[in-house]
Amino acid sequence: MNKFVLSAVTAAMMLGTLPALAQNAAIVNGKAVPKARMEQLAQQLAAAGRPVTPEMQDQLREEVVMREVFMQEAQKRGLDASDDYKAQMELARQAVLIRQLFEDYRKTNPVTDAELKKAYDSLAEANSGNEYKVRHILVETEDQAKKVIADLGKGAKFEDLAKKLSKDPGSGANGGDLDWTSPANLVPEFSGAMVKLKKGETSSAPVKSSFGWHVIRLDDTRKMEFPPLEQIKPELERQLQQQKLQAFQQELRSKARVE
Repeated sequence: MNKFVLSAVTAAMMLGTLPALAQNAAIVNGKAVPKARMEQLAQQLAAAGRPVTPEMQDQLREEVVMREVFMQEAQKRGLDASDDYKAQMELARQAVLIRQLFEDYRKTNPVTDAELKKAYDSLAEANSGNEYKVRHILVETEDQAKKVIADLGKGAKFEDLAKKLSKDPGSGANGGDLDWTSPANLVPEFSGAMVKLKKGETSSAPVKSSFGWHVIRLDDTRKMEFPPLEQIKPELERQLQQQKLQAFQQELRSKARVE
């Protein structure tokens, strides 16, 4: 066979392998490893918060090649015929199929603008009203609280007494400062006494709660500012989507005939 014929045969053989090389990441021990595996692995990494860059393509290829090597060895040893393998594969199959079901539900049942607006309005209404900048001194007994009030009347500084006497580990070291808060965040006994105070006023009598006895000072008030819809839209949409998915799951469960 002359050189021209040999060259033609070689070229034909190379051309015959090009389609396989184009659609496969590699061929391991004669078995093709499709590029789709690299794409699926890249999607999994991206979903886990590790986006794949072009520079990582060689690493992806090596990963799918190594997996194929290990899988072939496991099959050679007959491990894919074991009951344990079959049981785990069934669980994995269920997990993938269920994940696909939920993803399909999310795509076909997106959160609407009307649902977002309704949820936002409800949140805004629940978080309307005033915020209070308040301090307190928490002690164990009513007599201790009365003494604190008496000492304040004699000129003692509220912040100093709070640092010295308050049993509240969160605010005591900061002079009793609870920062800005809404009544909904406080126990009813405390919030009920707080909202009756005027700016700069200290409670004239001890306030009892499940935590102990409080002496309260109101430093300031302001209208509560709720963030605009666009600012909280992504998180609100995620929460609503999760609620819809949970309702879908409960609906399927309630309709299922279980014996």
